Amino acid sequence: MGIYLQDDDNQINRSNNVTVQSKHVSREMRGKIFGKFNGFRGCTLWLTGLSGAGKTSIAFNLENYLIKNGIPAYCLDGDNMRSGLNKNLNFSKEDRKENIRRSAEVAKLFADSGHITICSFVSPFSDDRFLARKLHQEVGLTFFEIFINASLDVCESRDVKGLYKKARDGIINSFTGIGQDYQVPINPDLVLDTEKQTLEQSTTTLIKFLEDKKILPTLRKQN
Repeated sequence: MGIYLQDDDNQINRSNNVTVQSKHVSREMRGKIFGKFNGFRGCTLWLTGLSGAGKTSIAFNLENYLIKNGIPAYCLDGDNMRSGLNKNLNFSKEDRKENIRRSAEVAKLFADSGHITICSFVSPFSDDRFLARKLHQEVGLTFFEIFINASLDVCESRDVKGLYKKARDGIINSFTGIGQDYQVPINPDLVLDTEKQTLEQSTTTLIKFLEDKKILPTLRKQN
């Protein structure tokens, strides 16, 4: 049985009887046989923004595009994660932090397997997003923070889940944008403004970004 210790830096319980095991399959090997195109392209795209900004729509649209083109990809959505692995967490600051930590660890595993991992999380706190990036960088995996930008008024006018109304009515406490601040990324790797771009335009911009970063081969027809 492991003995759990308290880590004062990040408040995470760890076992002192755990040894990380080395794999026999390298990332280079995965890149040669996994997917339609040769080359390891495992990475994580972390889409952050207010509820209703368009994170999930862009994430699912990109995932669909990649899979159809033979690129291994998987989308981790905030609601889906909270319905399973993170179902025991609420929306306190501490639980939000743990939600992001667990989700980032899962994203890291997918990225290490060679997937382009597309994460759609409000993730309102900059420290939590930094932790998600750090977890990837510590093991040599590429991480991109993508800010899905839309104003609170626009997001609330969309309110596709009815969450803003519940927050205004006092049914939901500490809802990001109303009872909880959202810390806008200071230096994101990419900004997608969904007030000015359609879903297809935002997805195309993200694809072009990945091509420029040499994550993707050029798949689209050039004008």
